[in-house]
Amino acid sequence: MLVPKLERLAGIEVYATQCLGIGGVIRQFVEDFVVEEVLVDGSKAEINQSAKRQVLGSSPVKNRYLLCVLVKRNWDMFQALRLIAEQLGINARGIQIAGIKDAKAVTAQHITVEGITAEQIQKIQVKDIKIRPIGYFRSKLSSYFLFGNNFNITVRAISNPKSTIEKRITKAIQELELIGGVPNFFGHQRFGTTRPITHLVGKAIVKGNFRKAAMLFLAKPSLHEHPESRQAREQLYDTQDFNQALKNFPKQLRYERLMLRYLVKNPDDHVGAFRRLPLKLRELFPQAYQSYLFNKFLSRRIARGLLLNRAEIGEYVVNVECSGLPMLSMFKIVSAEALTEINKKIETGKMRLAIPLFGFKQHASLGVQGEIEKQILEEEGINQQNFKIPAMPEITARGELRTALTPLNNFSLNEIQKDSANPSKHKTKVSFTLYRGSYATILLRELMKPRNPIKAGF
Repeated sequence: MLVPKLERLAGIEVYATQCLGIGGVIRQFVEDFVVEEVLVDGSKAEINQSAKRQVLGSSPVKNRYLLCVLVKRNWDMFQALRLIAEQLGINARGIQIAGIKDAKAVTAQHITVEGITAEQIQKIQVKDIKIRPIGYFRSKLSSYFLFGNNFNITVRAISNPKSTIEKRITKAIQELELIGGVPNFFGHQRFGTTRPITHLVGKAIVKGNFRKAAMLFLAKPSLHEHPESRQAREQLYDTQDFNQALKNFPKQLRYERLMLRYLVKNPDDHVGAFRRLPLKLRELFPQAYQSYLFNKFLSRRIARGLLLNRAEIGEYVVNVECSGLPMLSMFKIVSAEALTEINKKIETGKMRLAIPLFGFKQHASLGVQGEIEKQILEEEGINQQNFKIPAMPEITARGELRTALTPLNNFSLNEIQKDSANPSKHKTKVSFTLYRGSYATILLRELMKPRNPIKAGF
């Protein structure tokens, strides 16, 4: 089945299911994509306020960190945190999150704010953002506390009749259950959907070419972005004139303008220009390239007909907690002697196959999977040492493992009905839970099989 070019550019080259998709569109309205975060203790950040309850041992007694629920509508995560920090009069680094949430969505998540009281938080006024203090917490929030996310998604503008929609969704879920879950690809937003360049910038950085990285970030246009932005990038590419670019670049391209202001005064210091960006954003560049490589590794494995719920000799496997979360630091390389035992543990859910997020501390697999990875790394001209970034050591990419599959929990096909927003079409609602680090859009692409991911709202 043909995969759209945009997905192949992100390293997603295959589907795991063979059934036809339902088509349709996600995110026609922001409220069509609802995300509610779940912590490891089972606490859920809810869009609508519910009765107060204990979360992660939070307390009404004042402490260094205030735990809150942040609800945002149609907000980029980093920009939302920046505005909140500005209203509080603190550095944005004083606000911690467990995980990044979608921008074009309604999302609820937990945050901790350092050195701030509940009374101060309640004075914040930002359009389409609400913050509800829960209590004080012993430490700052991090991904360690994140279990996963509940998704409630409306797919609109489906041309198929109701019976076909139900049949195809049911078939796709059955196929995914047969292979043990959803392929754990990194989703479109990891790379930028309308302008998928984050991993290209990352590759240039790990290769040590910061000038190329800067020009990719600033001047590589996309047909799918706003014409004013595209024109400004094209002109910068042609002229290499940072001063004129600063006048041309629209105000909403905030991060590009931060870099341009620096380059006007320091035209040859591309490392310094990148340092104008928030650290979390800079870290995303090499991480996106690691994600691209992972997607390629996983795609080629599927294309070669290798199973995702069975390990071969030389491959990585990781233990699984009782909660279902993978224990990535507790890994093994499969030996011939242990192969049968390990595959029994994979079958019972006690272990999962894992694939490298390649970095300077993370070696490639061995065996058949290792051959796939070696070929891709040679095609890319990349080795482990590239991920040490001496010019910007704070974004050096150590690497780790990532499971090949992620279980699909609590999937529900809630309703199929006429879509009043798209006459003569249908809409359907689905809900499900995914573990941390996994992407709802990867499941949705298996259900929808979109011909044009951008038009389909991905």
